[in-house]
Amino acid sequence: MANLPDYVAMAKPNPMANRVSWWKSTAQTYAGIMLWFVFWQDIPNGGTNAAGGMLACGLPVAIAAVVLAAFLCHLLFYLVPGKLGMKTGLPLYIVGTSTYGVNGGFLMPGFLMGVLQFGWLAVNAYFSGALLSGAMGMEFNSPVHMGISIVWALVAAFIGLKGIQYVAPIATFLPLIPLVILVLLVVKTAGGLGSFEPQTLVQGVQSQEGVLPALGTYGIFNLLGIYIIGFFATAGAAGCDMGAGNRDNRDVQLGGLFGVFGSTVFAGVCSLLVYAGAYGAGMIPYTQNVGATPNLMEAIMGSKAIAGTLMTLLAVAAFPSACFCAMIAANSFKTTLPKVNPFVTCGIGVSCAIILIVTTLAGKAAGVFSVIGASFGPICGAMVADYLLSGCRWNGPRAGFNLPGWISWFFGFIVGAFNFLPADMRGGFDMPCPPLLAFFVGFLLYALLAKMGLESQTLDLPQNVE
Repeated sequence: MANLPDYVAMAKPNPMANRVSWWKSTAQTYAGIMLWFVFWQDIPNGGTNAAGGMLACGLPVAIAAVVLAAFLCHLLFYLVPGKLGMKTGLPLYIVGTSTYGVNGGFLMPGFLMGVLQFGWLAVNAYFSGALLSGAMGMEFNSPVHMGISIVWALVAAFIGLKGIQYVAPIATFLPLIPLVILVLLVVKTAGGLGSFEPQTLVQGVQSQEGVLPALGTYGIFNLLGIYIIGFFATAGAAGCDMGAGNRDNRDVQLGGLFGVFGSTVFAGVCSLLVYAGAYGAGMIPYTQNVGATPNLMEAIMGSKAIAGTLMTLLAVAAFPSACFCAMIAANSFKTTLPKVNPFVTCGIGVSCAIILIVTTLAGKAAGVFSVIGASFGPICGAMVADYLLSGCRWNGPRAGFNLPGWISWFFGFIVGAFNFLPADMRGGFDMPCPPLLAFFVGFLLYALLAKMGLESQTLDLPQNVE
């Protein structure tokens, strides 16, 4: 007890009486995350400008890549954190002290999770502002777009810090908006699916300026893996917090199967079907490279006004997610920096988010997902190794800085961020699916170093947890 920091010693497990079934908690929350339009809008192009995008080899290949990436998110990144949260009733920043130590856990994953939330806030505000300004007929990155995005970030941060209880009730129903819109778009374009010709799409756009060569099957699986796993990585680690609200292992499993795997497959596949169907039905000529899926809505609906309304609804449905990002960051800072006014720490975070917005860096969603995957891939991998080595239970907090956790994260992050190096420094080599490899590096290094006896001493925790 004497060696435990206050933030660990004072942690209280979520009592079983407060826990609810999977469909009222985990599945519902993850569905809201994966139905967020910023996730599924770029699935057909994978965040790249390759000719034909993810559809260059046809729909079956693209759908298979989405399904595989969704399964890996559930199995590798969500399941163990979810079980740890369920067994302990404790949040990520406490559970993580077993992997990184009570001093190290202050920084990672707790503080790092808080910092990265402002990156998510910037992405949310940027793309929501783009939809709202686009619905008003304003150009991308126009002053109106920037203004809406900045106000969006400020209001969401304030509510997340002071009044999230007013957002939570409506957040239960708002994820239904993108679900209904996706179904509507699929129904409107389904007639063109049989006529979709992937090679015609590739040939139609490949001669345009800035368009890259078409990807093969490997390239499609690799890029969608980077995109989907990178997007999900922090949400997977946050499975601790989700699982702390679950009653048993069945809740954790079903919550992930429906909320993580099911929602990811539904959103990703619907976006692919809409894209292919719109081209196949002749709503969009094969020579036009349209980019994100929402850009198709005017052609699909046949009305600029209806398309604008749908864009506005998608943006409104994204607002609770922005508030939740700010809330998670505020909770992290309140816990790890209890003596600092959260308005100060969150104010600094929002300022950084605004910088990402006005520099348009927040608009490079695929790049943001890659950074997050590089950061949290090795964290999830090390947590899984720690869990398995401890007999599928939480080992409890460890003293100081637990070296296997930090060493595995360092090398895992290098692997995950490798492709950010200039091409000449990499010798032209591209690391395949860096977020996934970062996970395995974190897993294997933690297991190896733990077997070598480098783990720090386990400390007693006042609460009884498994």
